[in-house]
Amino acid sequence: MHAAVITSFDAPPAYGEHPDPVATGEHDMVVEVLAAGLHHLTRAKANGTHYSSSGGFPLVPGVDAVVRDGAGRLRYAVLDDTQLGTFAERTVIDVRRSVLLPDDIDPVRVAAAMNPGMSS
Repeated sequence: MHAAVITSFDAPPAYGEHPDPVATGEHDMVVEVLAAGLHHLTRAKANGTHYSSSGGFPLVPGVDAVVRDGAGRLRYAVLDDTQLGTFAERTVIDVRRSVLLPDDIDPVRVAAAMNPGMSS
C-alpha cells in the first residue's frame, strides 16, 4: 500500500510503500480512503506540536476522511490517536467513530468541510 509517511518531525512526509493496515479490535475495519482533510489539527499532529502527538515513527498523518467500507458504503470517519492516519490508500477505523453518508455525496467536499465545520 502507498501512504504519506513521516519519519521525523523535522522532515516532510514522503510518499512511499507502507505495510497494509490490519484490523485488530472488535469494532475495527480496514477501509479505502477516498478523501482526507488537510487542516490545522492534521498539520499540528504531523509536526509534533499538538498535545496528542505521540512522537512515534513512522507516522502516516491524517485524522479524518471519507472512506469506503468493505460493503461499498461511504462513511465519514474520525481516527483515534494512531500511527496509521488517513493519508494512505487504506486505513483502519473504529466503526463507532464513523457515520454513513449518502452514495451521491462528493467525498472531497465532505472531507474538506467536516473538521472546520465541527470546530466552528
